Amino acid sequence: MSPLLPVAELAARLRNGEPALFPTDTLPALASRPESAKQLWSLKQRPQNKPLILMGASAEDLWAWLGLEPDPAWRVLATQHWPGALTLVVPAARELVEPLHPGGDSLGLRVPACEQAVQLLRLSGPLATTSANRSGEDPSLTAEEAGHRFPQVARLAPEPWPQPSGQASTVLRWSEGRWQLLRRGAVLPAALEPSP
Repeated sequence: MSPLLPVAELAARLRNGEPALFPTDTLPALASRPESAKQLWSLKQRPQNKPLILMGASAEDLWAWLGLEPDPAWRVLATQHWPGALTLVVPAARELVEPLHPGGDSLGLRVPACEQAVQLLRLSGPLATTSANRSGEDPSLTAEEAGHRFPQVARLAPEPWPQPSGQASTVLRWSEGRWQLLRRGAVLPAALEPSP
């Protein structure tokens, strides 16, 4: 079973390039600093064409990663739904995208509605994240499940973790001046008209 570490120690390990497990409002996360994200695909045995999500403690922390000025429409949804179970996929400077979405031109961004996660993100800085399961497996729902699946990866204390919703975040992509629904999840903005 993976080691259990307090928030400051786990954040320090993340800053030193190690991966970590922590709770979120939707599903437990497997994470690393963006510059160390290659290990996440390897740990998950996940195809490289599946991008990772950048989680941060605040919208401003995430906008700073884009390398461009956020569109007002992005700020509106972020204000309405962050912290929360909404992932916004928006354009970003290619060199910033590459570690999380190789060959892509956009980043998925989210601020989780989980105080333990936000405390960690404040200390570690934004993290590349994915659900804490191997590719093709059902997601982990508890710290114990995540720790058994990734026994070499440290996880956030204290336990038990807050009960997650068990439902993945809703994913919206900004394309040609409008939102497209990529994945229906825990929330759906009222003003959004899903694409056919």
